[in-house]
Amino acid sequence: MDRLFYLAMDIGEQMLVVGAEVYRVEDSLNRILKAMGATRVDVFVITNNMTVTVYTDDGASKTQTRRIKDTGTDYEKLHKLNALSRKICSQKMSADEIERELISISSSKKYPQWLISLAYSLISGAFTLFFGGGLVESAVSFLVGFVVSFVVLICDRTIKNKIFAKFMSSLVATALAFVAVQFSLISSMDKVLIGNIMTLIPGVGLTNAVRDLFVGDSVAGVLRTIEACLAAFAIAAGYFVLIFLTGGIAV
Repeated sequence: MDRLFYLAMDIGEQMLVVGAEVYRVEDSLNRILKAMGATRVDVFVITNNMTVTVYTDDGASKTQTRRIKDTGTDYEKLHKLNALSRKICSQKMSADEIERELISISSSKKYPQWLISLAYSLISGAFTLFFGGGLVESAVSFLVGFVVSFVVLICDRTIKNKIFAKFMSSLVATALAFVAVQFSLISSMDKVLIGNIMTLIPGVGLTNAVRDLFVGDSVAGVLRTIEACLAAFAIAAGYFVLIFLTGGIAV
């Protein structure tokens, strides 16, 4: 039971890391542990912490806690983790089988960086057109989005701070748009900035925050809301810092 409990905590932790809602993690852990033989399960999950207590037939109880330091969004892995959870509940899987499945999911390949950068570029260029920009502005936004994707990558691999990554991405995007205006490639940087900011807005995080609040997970919902607001503030700060540095010329 100790090993199965540990593996169940691994599944819950991985679900939080890849962007699962709190209620989904709590429900999955409750079902998995009861399928493993627990008579009662008490689960408390917030965005950066999991505490789970299980009770067995002999009256014994065990508690494990996990500290979640890094979260993101990877719905492909989340889909696989959900499938594994259902498989555990419907079949009698051994600890070795669960561990092999978890290793396979954890080691699955991510999307290549060139594809991520292309997605950033296409989204930025498309939103620039959507908000009234011309073809030239869309092309500039495409190139800026490509650079911003690498700024996000560098921040993720070095500082690992989402708020700072949003700030730096916004600052770089504003600086590149300003340079494009100075070289007369575009007349105004507004549409280019709008297109690139749309790739940085924490829409998934805010959606999960509202969903957590609606299902009664108030603490997790408030924490996610604060995180989304801080990210939005960081995006705005990146723009205002460049305006301050250029003495308002960039407006």
